[in-house]
Amino acid sequence: MIEVDVHQQLHSFLRDQGEIHWPHHLTIARLVARALRLQRSALIQVSASAHYQGRYRLSYLAPLMLWPGPAVLVATDAVQQSLLHTEIPRLREWMQWQKPICTGAHWPASNFEGVLLLSPQAWLHHCWAAEPSLPEGIPTLVDGADTLEAWARQYLTLNLQSQDWEQLMWSYPQQANIIRDCRAQLTCALFQHPVNPYNCVLMDADKCQLLNRLYQALSALDLAVMPSIWQQLWPRLSDVNQLTWAQINRHQGSFSLHAAPMGVDSVLQDLWTRQAVVLLGSVFDQDAKATLYRQNVGLGDLTCVQFAAERQTEAVRLYLPDGLPMPNTPAFQTALLQQLHRLLMVSRDTSQPIVLIIEDSPLKSQMASVLAAEYGSRIRVETTAIDADSILVASWDFWLRVQHQLPSPQLVAIATLPIPSLEDPRVAGRVSYYKRRRQDWFRLYLLPDALRTLQRAIAPLRIHRGVVALLDNRVLHRSYGKQILAAISPYARINYVDASLLASAHDLV
Repeated sequence: MIEVDVHQQLHSFLRDQGEIHWPHHLTIARLVARALRLQRSALIQVSASAHYQGRYRLSYLAPLMLWPGPAVLVATDAVQQSLLHTEIPRLREWMQWQKPICTGAHWPASNFEGVLLLSPQAWLHHCWAAEPSLPEGIPTLVDGADTLEAWARQYLTLNLQSQDWEQLMWSYPQQANIIRDCRAQLTCALFQHPVNPYNCVLMDADKCQLLNRLYQALSALDLAVMPSIWQQLWPRLSDVNQLTWAQINRHQGSFSLHAAPMGVDSVLQDLWTRQAVVLLGSVFDQDAKATLYRQNVGLGDLTCVQFAAERQTEAVRLYLPDGLPMPNTPAFQTALLQQLHRLLMVSRDTSQPIVLIIEDSPLKSQMASVLAAEYGSRIRVETTAIDADSILVASWDFWLRVQHQLPSPQLVAIATLPIPSLEDPRVAGRVSYYKRRRQDWFRLYLLPDALRTLQRAIAPLRIHRGVVALLDNRVLHRSYGKQILAAISPYARINYVDASLLASAHDLV
């Protein structure tokens, strides 16, 4: 069986290369090989640290290479580059494999027996095309599948820009004034909303009515000449399962319209019947069976395996002081500044960067200004141009986007939990969707989103057992605090700050 061959060859390779220290290589390789042989889908969850470092990739490459038929490997461009320039050449050279590896957006040939690497968006395009161009029944492995819901929502999001209004006027020159008036009225209505940090506004009934009146005026003419993006927009405006919003650029006096599905389970559901799929990622769900994740992407029963982080090698030190004010109180800012000063005082001699995650934009600016007065050029605000002793002040989104480009920090100090803010109109819109369905919007949406963000944010610290300073006391005084701590686990909790805080953690158990 392929499982035996994969086990033997990968085991020999790992021993020769000295990489057998990660204990799950062979188990994952056999699971993937079994899924390929039986054409049975599987979901494999590795720790956030293993995913961040990409240590697991050898585990699925071996069975893909030894599989006698064609296969599809879905991965982001960054992961593809690592595979093509690091993991695949090493395996191919040692094992003398001749199986072809192709990249691109098209199936190479009808008799292709190799592995096709596709980006998530290219793969979804193939899956949802009117005439799918990928042969059915080709086993598919999705690396980073824990972000599949976001990939699908991004692919299905309709984005209507300024040039699309121009194109509409070119298509209906006799109605140009009506189109121009509708755009002006909509601009006026949108810009009357107070400024928010997210620069967006939900499209309510009144704003949608402006567009519906425009559609009625145009529908009396030839709809065949209407640009495709406008034809897609109209039905979405009245669909309660769609989230529609406007992104505002106040400096330019312009806006763009966007529409995205609230849920993607119904549109993804059909994909799982076409071929066996191995979904591999790091933060699917706290539940080993990934129940909520499977619901969100329309997955039925399948083999689910979870590999937890290794306590001896992947634990972090968690500084979690009690007695701090809650984030929504006036005293929080002063207490936060005191804690940051205390942490930075013991970090003067560190040779690794420090990251301060502060989501609230005004608070982030205030903290950066105060700290810059003492620490000078060490303070950097949302930039990748940092030194070994820099103190990076960033939002959650910025840190997640750039963490792979920067050295692993010794300390990540977190001002507030990454629970999506209801002040963001898009978050409020999705919460309203859950409320209409009488569902627990916090447990099904906000909390799982926060847990995923938190796990990804601290993954770099697990490489060298760094320090996580969590300064949001909701962890200790809210019922969901246990789930937050479970997401951070494994960890060793510390309750004080002294000169040894950022020292080597060789004695961590």
